[in-house]
Amino acid sequence: MTDRLSIALAQINPAAGNLAANADRLRAARAEAAARGADLVVCPAAGLSGAPLLDLAALPAFLDAVEATVQALAEDTADGGPALLVGVPWRGDSVPGGLWRDGSKRHNAALLLDGGTIAAVRFQAVTDSGEIGGPEEDRFDSGPMPGPVNVRGVRIGLLVGGDLATGDVAETLVESGAELLVAMLASPFAPGRADERVQVGVARVVESGLPLAVVNLIGGQDERVFDGGSFALAPGGRLVAQAPLFAEHLLLTRWERGDDDGWDSSEAETIAPAEGVEALYGALVLGLHDAVTKSGAPGVAVGLTGGLDSALVAAIAVDALGPERVLAVRAPLPGSPEAEFAGALADSLDDAAEIVDLLGCRLDNVALAPLLKAADSLLAPAFAGRDPAVAVDRMHSRLRAATLAALAERMGALLLSSVDRTDRLLGLAPEETGCGYAVLADVPKTAVLELARWRNGNQPAASRGPAGLVVPERVLTRRMKAETPAGLPPAEALDDLLAALVDEGMAPAGLMARGHGAETVTAVWRLVVQAEAGRRRAPPGPQVSRRRAARLRCFPIAGGFTDLM
Repeated sequence: MTDRLSIALAQINPAAGNLAANADRLRAARAEAAARGADLVVCPAAGLSGAPLLDLAALPAFLDAVEATVQALAEDTADGGPALLVGVPWRGDSVPGGLWRDGSKRHNAALLLDGGTIAAVRFQAVTDSGEIGGPEEDRFDSGPMPGPVNVRGVRIGLLVGGDLATGDVAETLVESGAELLVAMLASPFAPGRADERVQVGVARVVESGLPLAVVNLIGGQDERVFDGGSFALAPGGRLVAQAPLFAEHLLLTRWERGDDDGWDSSEAETIAPAEGVEALYGALVLGLHDAVTKSGAPGVAVGLTGGLDSALVAAIAVDALGPERVLAVRAPLPGSPEAEFAGALADSLDDAAEIVDLLGCRLDNVALAPLLKAADSLLAPAFAGRDPAVAVDRMHSRLRAATLAALAERMGALLLSSVDRTDRLLGLAPEETGCGYAVLADVPKTAVLELARWRNGNQPAASRGPAGLVVPERVLTRRMKAETPAGLPPAEALDDLLAALVDEGMAPAGLMARGHGAETVTAVWRLVVQAEAGRRRAPPGPQVSRRRAARLRCFPIAGGFTDLM
């Protein structure tokens, strides 16, 4: 009987679908764990495949490649080193020693690789448990209630994905003789979710009477940001180990069998997770970093306007990538609000110059006047006898966006949108054509100000940017004094109304009871509906709120339901 067991929690950052690179990450983690004396290395759910896979999870050729990669990893474990638990999508009900396959079913699976073989396979049993276990976009089938797996003579109960969120699976494992619980998650970031995962883990420990080790995925992928924060709980729910958020990490935990045959662990490495605005900023940095590096782009281009949104996006980009990989572009529209912030275009250019000076990135100035003049002249006959103001403004905005996109494409860079969630919902954003990533797509206008203030006073962990001030104080002051468009409430009230209306689906009576006037509710709803077509064309960005849907709510384009009241 084994009385000691060392478990390494490999908090890794895989790229969705890149099996070869992900397998190399697992091999490197296993080698490090072996050097530190681990008996078992546990990777997150989807640690080999990456997540979310979306429809790639149903592609037969991809699933064939998953099996081949798993087999190669299994053969590596014949070296006598630690066993390896990997998370993968797996077809049918495939079990070693009795293989049969129903090609119509796909499972979120945990595979135990040891002694050169696939020693055990377990499937996620609970597939609809919110975001504690992981995203649901890959649409896996539920598996049977699992029994424990044997690792070095210890019966370990595996909780895959959403199995952690309910007590049913843990109870079954206890009844089947499990001595220790291990959870493999791909749980994305949301405010407060890291603490929520720990509290759910404590509930499982208290209910089952067994200790628990939890490993979570990290990394940005499409609109998801997986935040890590892996941890271990001793009997009674005592926190004995915790990995950081937003960083790859190998967390080693050591367990010993007591006189009562129960397992316990002494205090190990514990890194308190970031909270509040700091955590939100970290999620945005990681999401942007991975959007660039996983796409193979050499860097990003940011259109600076002199306003707060673009200044914050530039700061996040420098923190994520370093100043040498960020190009700031100043291409003001003559007569636009951005050129009039300080009463003159020269002042706006000074703001952009100060921003790049603080950040240390490069600034290119693009003169749009000749292009806009030529376009105005070309279309002047079509506008004769009409008021062309709105059409001309939109055309100028699109020409500016096309110019920025062409510049980014020439460099092979990813063009960043600086539109925040509030403006995108209302259709008040500048044209986003050609942008590849919208850093603030899920960040309301009020939070933009909070993030900028926080960054001016703090340097994030692992930041590649400078310490100290990164957004000029006068840019913050202008945002605080800025007025919302006619007919709309101040930013704080507007964000509250949009959250209640769009996210919570609150009825008109509830909105008015919350302090929003009928005329304001009607005006905001009409803007939201009218902006639907633009939102569908908008670039992706990191989801950092608690909304379960990966994208903003969708409404019919050119729909007739515009009267909410």
